[in-house]
Amino acid sequence: MSGEYVERAKLRHHGDADVRAGMLDFAVNVQGDAPPDWLRARLAARLGDLGRYPGAGEAAAARSAVAARHGRTPDEVLLLAGAAEGFAMLPRLAPELAAVIHPSFTEPELALREAEVAVARVVLQPPYELDPALVPDAADLVVLGNPTNPTSVLHPASVIRALRRPGRIVVVDEAFADAIPGEVESLAAESLPDVLVLRSLTKTWALAGLRCGYFLGPHDLLARLDHGRAHWPLGTLQLEAVAATAQPEAVAESRSHATRIAADRAAMIPRLRELGVEVGEPARGPFLLIRVPDAELLRKRLADKGIAVRRGDTFPGLGPGHLRVAVRGSAQVDRLVAAIQEVGL
Repeated sequence: MSGEYVERAKLRHHGDADVRAGMLDFAVNVQGDAPPDWLRARLAARLGDLGRYPGAGEAAAARSAVAARHGRTPDEVLLLAGAAEGFAMLPRLAPELAAVIHPSFTEPELALREAEVAVARVVLQPPYELDPALVPDAADLVVLGNPTNPTSVLHPASVIRALRRPGRIVVVDEAFADAIPGEVESLAAESLPDVLVLRSLTKTWALAGLRCGYFLGPHDLLARLDHGRAHWPLGTLQLEAVAATAQPEAVAESRSHATRIAADRAAMIPRLRELGVEVGEPARGPFLLIRVPDAELLRKRLADKGIAVRRGDTFPGLGPGHLRVAVRGSAQVDRLVAAIQEVGL
């Protein structure tokens, strides 16, 4: 098996591959098992409309709702069938050299490599602080996450802005930004001519199976990403979900979720440390990067007990001692802690 094949297999690995039906899930960062009741009701109310194609007016309404949510104009919004579709579009920007900040979500690099785009990995060292000087001057596309999966590091917006230079496009994956109280350090509301911000609705609203997200950015760049796309890229239920979760009431609810996640994370960290687990900090996302003596053995032992955690060695820059665990409430953490105590590190 070639090294290239193994490397691409690692880039393709996602947390859902570590979860079997019925397991207690610390591997996937989705909050909850299903959307909230009010959102499910809105989606169910549209089932009778599935016999017709979604109209341009529905897409325009969803774009307008997202634009209002972020203080943008509708032509600065590109609706997506999940953030993964946004990553798949990146080669349409035709970069000569794409710099990807690691450790981070691997889908952007995979999409670029499969399109035969030259990729430079910029691998940060603990505590994974971003230094713009590490990015090659020749990079005309820079991709990073904020907060970053899996390190849970939140980069200052000022540092991300410092990546900008003539002829370069900066793409910020903000899939978890709404899990940060106040969405601090987000660039979603800033109209910059060379910055694209990617948002996902999967995590906060438990919509992994529906595939919803969007790009925010200048119209000319969005048009390049949208070029050649299939007709009706989003279905009726996706458009409904996008519009619904952009409403002020939903945004207020997501802010409440973010406050709860922060409290759960603050309570979870010392409990893991008491077990001898090394926890990466500062941590601001809805997940934690941890390090143990033998991560693969612990992962397998926990799986035998019905608990799923995400392997970390598939992220560039991380090694066999790393795991990622989702932030969960006290009852679920009780089970995780008890299982670790039983199987040992």
